[in-house]
Amino acid sequence: MSKIKSFLKSSSMFRICYIIDLFLCNIAYVQIVAYPVLVILFIWGVVLCGINQKKNNTFRKMRFSLWIGAFLLCNLITMLINFSVMIVYSFIMLLHLCICFFLFYGMHTEDNVNIKKEFYTICRIIVYLTTILGILGIVFLLCGVSYNSKEFSWIKFIIYENRFTGVYINPNNLGFISIVSLVCCHMLTKKNFLEEAGVKRISGIWIVTCVGIDLFSLLLCDSNAALVLAICYVIFYVLYKLFSAEMGLSKRQIFVKFIALCGVGVFVVCSAFMFRIICQKGFAAVINTTTSVTKTEDEKIAQSGQQAVTFSHINQNLDSGRFKLAKESVNLFRISPFIGISNGNIVLYSEQYTDGVLSFSYHYSDLHNGYLTLLVSTGILGFGIFVTFGFRFAKHIIQHLFRERKPLGNDIFPCLFSFLCGYLVYALFEKALLYDVSFMVLSFWLFMGVISTYLKKYEPSYDSEYIIYKKRLRRNIF
Repeated sequence: MSKIKSFLKSSSMFRICYIIDLFLCNIAYVQIVAYPVLVILFIWGVVLCGINQKKNNTFRKMRFSLWIGAFLLCNLITMLINFSVMIVYSFIMLLHLCICFFLFYGMHTEDNVNIKKEFYTICRIIVYLTTILGILGIVFLLCGVSYNSKEFSWIKFIIYENRFTGVYINPNNLGFISIVSLVCCHMLTKKNFLEEAGVKRISGIWIVTCVGIDLFSLLLCDSNAALVLAICYVIFYVLYKLFSAEMGLSKRQIFVKFIALCGVGVFVVCSAFMFRIICQKGFAAVINTTTSVTKTEDEKIAQSGQQAVTFSHINQNLDSGRFKLAKESVNLFRISPFIGISNGNIVLYSEQYTDGVLSFSYHYSDLHNGYLTLLVSTGILGFGIFVTFGFRFAKHIIQHLFRERKPLGNDIFPCLFSFLCGYLVYALFEKALLYDVSFMVLSFWLFMGVISTYLKKYEPSYDSEYIIYKKRLRRNIF
């Protein structure tokens, strides 16, 4: 019984279970079981928020908690002012924000927890799962297996809208998961990370196989946003390599390195898109030829009117309709520009005030742009508070990453930094940052939590206080 209580009070075990279950929610048919489990885990997480606050005094220890508390308060006020039939959904999102902030970002407040070992466990599971599921998807693709469920209309795997989706429910999800898996592979090769986690390096065969599978999936899923995330990760990692631990650079050296960075950026962007086109065309020819040979005459006649698979997006617009959605959502912002309309009311207010330009069946309560969703939901006030928190956090992270004299090439700090920077660009195109209970959003906050432990390492907050109106306030909350 004591072991069960210890397990239920463990934030570390919760994070592992929560992230993996959110991962499984992206897999066809497996999601039917994973979503009910997610409800149980969500309740567990909400309870843990209260337990941790009582046990660890999370809010007082958490970095920049003043801004986080103000942002949560802003969400609560906005929700009450815009009271509607969607109040329950808005309240669930508020609880979701608490889990993101207090259990994931706030993991640096937990004592006697080996965060590196926990993160290693998550990375290892993701690598194993993506490798096995990726191989399964490729085998199905080569065998011509494709299935669209009539009973579960949202389940369409292997080929979805002319794009490779593997055994996942959506090619965009496949693209993002592939990038996370590639980053995990990169971090699992870092010597310092493995030593601090107290674990051994996993087999190089797994790493190489996983990298190959992920690259294959990324290229054939034709997700522009995921490819942008991958490109940004490489560019920001190169940026770190060029400018880290360099003191007293002359103007000429800075200029040369900046030109080199621009050159690397142009090369990576051009080669990535060109290589994707070549792979899509080449593999499409192989697949269409293979399936044509293996199918019977009756199958050929039945499918003679169907378009051949090209692995390219049916919608040829580079923005996939997101520019139009951004223009339409401006009207929602005008409804309450200062305090926002509350996230749960995005679809409702669209129907009431803007002639229903947002389709619930596709967009739900998100505008496919993390920043725009945040601005519409909480207005200028909430958006400003969250951005202030982001800038404060980024400032402290960057100054330690680039000023640290000890080489960090064998550490995961630069990898975490590069992924988070890339994700901030990625958030311009997808349901990201906050208002979505998904593997995508929680991956961001997981990485935020792990990188926040470096602030705890480099900026001890003991005896560090401000005196404001004769009251002592810990410096770290600002």
